[in-house]
Amino acid sequence: MTEFVAEWGPTGLFAAAFLGATLVPLSSEAALVAALAAGVPVGEALVAASLGNCLACAVNWGLGRWAREYVGPALQAKRAGRAAVRWLERWGAWSLLLTWLPVIGDPITLAAGLGRVPFWLLAAAVFPLRVARYVALAGLA
Repeated sequence: MTEFVAEWGPTGLFAAAFLGATLVPLSSEAALVAALAAGVPVGEALVAASLGNCLACAVNWGLGRWAREYVGPALQAKRAGRAAVRWLERWGAWSLLLTWLPVIGDPITLAAGLGRVPFWLLAAAVFPLRVARYVALAGLA
């Protein structure tokens, strides 16, 4: 992944961050660190990672909302998916505040679509947390 991000720069980081926010086992945080190490300017790296990750969260929500018959069983088949559904059932929209966490965060965005959480609420809760996570990571890197 380091070579991919180094070669493709912000575009590669955008793609890695997008895939990292789906159920594909890829670390968008590692991609951000790799991009910064490869010399991508911090501002460009933050924009690319944030846009890719937030767009993928919106896609996850949309898949949960409009492809329920496919996404629901797939989500329930995974341990993290079952936990995400339980969190959403128990805490409702408040569970969106956990979407920045690894492993469980991305399935919660799918579960939010399944649970018919309004998109504006997803965007207001999830997007700032995702961006803040990258800003904090860039500050540490």
